[in-house]
Amino acid sequence: MPIPEWTIADFIHHGPWWRNKSILLLNLYLVLPLLSAATNGLDSSMLNGLQILPGWQDYFHTPTSKTLGLVNAANCIGALVGIPITPIFSDLVGRRMTLFMGGVIMLAGIIMQAMASTVYIFIGARIIGECGFGMAFTVNAAPLLISELAYPTQRGKLSSLFNTMWYFGSIVSAWICLGAYDRAGATVWSWRAPVLVQLVIPTLQISLIWLTPESPRYLVSKGLESQAARILAKYHSTSNDERDPLVVFEMAQIRHALKLEKEISSGTSYWTCFSTAGNRKRMTVIFAIALFSQWSGNGLVSYYINMVLNGVGITSTRTKAAINGGLQVFNLASAICGALLVDKLGRRKVFLVSNIGMLIAFSMWTLTTALFDVSQNAAAAKATVPLIFLYYFFYDFAYTPMLISYTLEILPYKIRARGFAIMNFTVYAAVAFNQFVNPWALEALGWRYYLVYCGWLVLELLFIMVYIIETRGRTLEETAALFDGEKGPQEIEEKGGEAATMTMNQLTSRTGKREKGLAEEEYFELQEGSGFHLPSTRPPSQMDSQSEESAIALSV
Repeated sequence: MPIPEWTIADFIHHGPWWRNKSILLLNLYLVLPLLSAATNGLDSSMLNGLQILPGWQDYFHTPTSKTLGLVNAANCIGALVGIPITPIFSDLVGRRMTLFMGGVIMLAGIIMQAMASTVYIFIGARIIGECGFGMAFTVNAAPLLISELAYPTQRGKLSSLFNTMWYFGSIVSAWICLGAYDRAGATVWSWRAPVLVQLVIPTLQISLIWLTPESPRYLVSKGLESQAARILAKYHSTSNDERDPLVVFEMAQIRHALKLEKEISSGTSYWTCFSTAGNRKRMTVIFAIALFSQWSGNGLVSYYINMVLNGVGITSTRTKAAINGGLQVFNLASAICGALLVDKLGRRKVFLVSNIGMLIAFSMWTLTTALFDVSQNAAAAKATVPLIFLYYFFYDFAYTPMLISYTLEILPYKIRARGFAIMNFTVYAAVAFNQFVNPWALEALGWRYYLVYCGWLVLELLFIMVYIIETRGRTLEETAALFDGEKGPQEIEEKGGEAATMTMNQLTSRTGKREKGLAEEEYFELQEGSGFHLPSTRPPSQMDSQSEESAIALSV
């Protein structure tokens, strides 16, 4: 394989990203799709807070366990209906339009939810709105837009931060419910006011989404290469020039990746996600981590904190609300920690640390819950709360930032929207199952139900050890091709490097200058960090084609 003399490490921005106006502006625009996860967290955790409020319980006549399970599962029902069709819209009309459509549907559902007069209208509104059918559109389109539009050195962190923003919404929800309880007491506005707060983010999105550029990958797939190049030139290049070597490099990789995908599989349907050996490997991993994200014991606190705290003798409404609010703040900090370390530690190590830590912490949590249940041990009850926090640190370290990020990385463009929809469908199906089963199982089995999750966490750890591969140090196109053998990633690297080299040769032939210095030195450091080593016999001026993310450390 010819070795391109110039690589992406020579063209990316060096230094803090906020000092580059183009990257700064792009990241500000990407805050808008990032808020989709905050919307999801706001609604999901809203039920936690509402169930604690006496005003909500009284207004809906203290729902039974079965009705409570239906209330909690309502959003999953709506999402499960919407998820299969959302990729069609994402691929047909674009990521931005799909996000806009989801925002409009969510607004209607939120208003209906706030005005609900019976628990069944409340359930119907949740099926339509914030975390239901409407959310299916935004949750599919927003992460796709972020991962396909972000600056090369920012993609890993931004896509990891997407799911992390869930906790931002969760924090707002928990503390709004606490504030509403303090101000409105047991009145209907103690729960209606928090519900109406959910109008803010969808309103911002449908109003401002058109300021955010469309995905260049989507535009190239539709034959709109000139538009894609203009977007890349404006937000990825410091010169705003479509002939900029970085723009040329990215466009060459996108074109070639789409060409390879077409050669491997000509069709585009849900069946395509399973039509090749590489795709089946991808979907096996995606199914697994989607299930792990919901069946690791986290669902016990996420939706039934009231029952969990009652189980260890904590019955005060205000104490429960304060613990819930504090946990969300802690979760956000833990998830951000994991998101910021995915490029330094690598994806596989992050998953391993998370699963080992969860197994240990959850086992200890099970023990303290059993001790309190059997002997009313006060010390065990006090120890349970910090153990819940410890468990969530390890859960958030990987499964909050990496669930979406890792899924999008390993999926090629042609099946990215559909494969991502399958992941979301699996998550919502697992959540729906948990929401029906968990309250009944907790009532029937008590602490013994925790033992089921202990066993499951052992199986999770074994799967992660065997099947999760490292993706650090590659572009979006190179990473997606990993499951199709060595030829795909090598060809994609070669095409990008050759295109950049030709561009630089044209420029240097006119100027007579070749300035590599610092970039070359940093490039070799990056090769070592990503596990790639150059043969000692190779002249130092020769460099292998390398990826966008191999240069991530340069701008952090």
